[in-house]
Amino acid sequence: MLKIWGRANSTNVKKVLWCAAELELPFERLDAGGAYGVVNEPAYRAMNPNGLIPCIQDDDLVLWESNAIVRYLCARYGRDSLHDEDPAVRAGADKWMDWTTSSLASPFRDLFWNTVRLPVEQRDDKAAEKGLAACGALLGMADRTLAERPFLSGPEWGMGDIPLGCFAYAWFEMDIARPDLPHLAAWYTRLQSRPAYRQHVMTALT
Repeated sequence: MLKIWGRANSTNVKKVLWCAAELELPFERLDAGGAYGVVNEPAYRAMNPNGLIPCIQDDDLVLWESNAIVRYLCARYGRDSLHDEDPAVRAGADKWMDWTTSSLASPFRDLFWNTVRLPVEQRDDKAAEKGLAACGALLGMADRTLAERPFLSGPEWGMGDIPLGCFAYAWFEMDIARPDLPHLAAWYTRLQSRPAYRQHVMTALT
């Protein structure tokens, strides 16, 4: 059985849980990271020397890095649905996956931690404001793409929607002054219709 290490409220872990559920894969999730510890234990570091989550074991394969895990699961178990055989279509999905990690994740972390995760007395309002402005501008790019098609992956939902979909839940549920991004909001509504998204992504933010 597929094993997934990571706490359920981690955005990166949510990617893997959502993907596995969409593929209807049986899996066991093991708490790790944050208050659960585990990630600094020698056995875990032997699997993932970064000491981060998520990490999976699938048969003899041990793999870390959330986007790499999603790509692997889709390639191995989702060739008829989530892993398009057309390299150009697949590259489009890859682009949005990597953009979410390389461009959005850092300002989003500043916004999220200083709005939700940190105790009130430790929050940096200026960092939150800067993160909100940066995220709004970046998400405008996704909004413009979604004005032309229903999903980032193309006409159908696919792996390219998974990373940003996990951030989108917090974006729309946080008590913040969001810019009006109607196509992004409509896409988020479409994601909410997916049972696996509701089960594994739409969980407590803290």
